[in-house]
Amino acid sequence: MTSAPPAYLNADIARRSVRLDPREPAFFNDPYPAYGWLHEAMPSFFWQEFGFWCFAGYDVVNRLLRDRRFGRENRWGPPGIVDDGRSHLADFDAVERRSLLELEPPAHTRLRTLVNRAFVSRQVERLRPRIEQLSHQLIDRIEEDGEADLLPAFATPIPVTVIAEMLGVPAESGPQLVAWSNRMVRMYTLAPGPETERDANAAARDFATFLHEHVNSRRGDPRDDLLTHMIQASEDGEKLDEAELVSSVILLLNAGHEATVHQTGNAVRTILRQGGDPRRFFATPGATAATVEECLRIDAPLHMFTRYAYEDVEIEPGITVRTGDKIGLLLAAANNDPGAYVAPRRFDPTRSDQKNVSFGAGIHFCIGAPLARLELQAGLKVLFERLPELRLAEEPRYRDNYHFHGLEKLVVRF
Repeated sequence: MTSAPPAYLNADIARRSVRLDPREPAFFNDPYPAYGWLHEAMPSFFWQEFGFWCFAGYDVVNRLLRDRRFGRENRWGPPGIVDDGRSHLADFDAVERRSLLELEPPAHTRLRTLVNRAFVSRQVERLRPRIEQLSHQLIDRIEEDGEADLLPAFATPIPVTVIAEMLGVPAESGPQLVAWSNRMVRMYTLAPGPETERDANAAARDFATFLHEHVNSRRGDPRDDLLTHMIQASEDGEKLDEAELVSSVILLLNAGHEATVHQTGNAVRTILRQGGDPRRFFATPGATAATVEECLRIDAPLHMFTRYAYEDVEIEPGITVRTGDKIGLLLAAANNDPGAYVAPRRFDPTRSDQKNVSFGAGIHFCIGAPLARLELQAGLKVLFERLPELRLAEEPRYRDNYHFHGLEKLVVRF
């Protein structure tokens, strides 16, 4: 017998339809009771507020992420057309239109090969000493205070500094990069208003202008950095044009810190809720890696990843989507599927069923996943070794943004 759903969730089981406001505080602060009920009653459902079919089960999410009948590119409503009601988003759409995340083969294949070649040439593991050094420096600044909000004091500076240094963008511009990024990602909330849209467009314009200036400067002064490698990277004589280069760098800067900041905060909260000495989770490199994977699984920073159907597809009996339909893949729900994990809400880095879809899968698997894992492993280990008495000063709350699941602040004492 199916249990009762949370009070804020209204479901029609016969029609597999759900009404669930993603801006309901009880939901975005703790979506896992809702996910648990959905797994029990209907892991595939039509989410009325979004207007498309959503999938919460691990197996189906993992399968659909890899299914080439679906993709990220909207082939039926290209942005940037003056009369489509989006003229006020021309700068934002210009960046999005050329983003790796929004393209499919063959354009995606060409761009990803060029960007990935430059990215992996840095041999990410070599950055571990720098991340550890930066982590120590940040803790040095707050250690005597005895209290801090770890989001601005620790979680944010590490990834934005690292990606800026990798790219060759001035690290001191980090706060500005974060501000532009934060303004742009507000577009991914449900039904952003005109003010949010105009602000995101202005941020995209200023971000692109900033990068065009640095690209032009680097062309005349090549260095051993990712920006230079991306300028010089080529495959079969094809180079990134400047618009593609700027969009790719914005994606790397945004993705290179946004999700990692959220995951760092979520992970600290998760670990502190276990009680005891947090250093036990970081006693060996293997334990550290397993702890990070469990943090990624149990409270992921990205909860929904959308795709478009490129043909009519029967996903499951009774669920057929038509060409051009959008679907929602609930990554964090998949990570907590009781059909895929034993006691999914139990934090257990030693679990034998460790796997997650937090970085996606298939051709859009997160290009920065190795760097994000390294930043989490090195940063969290240093944090808890330096401040083993770390404890929450207040119960943290999550931001009103369902897609990007992260804390508003993380005030701790030590």
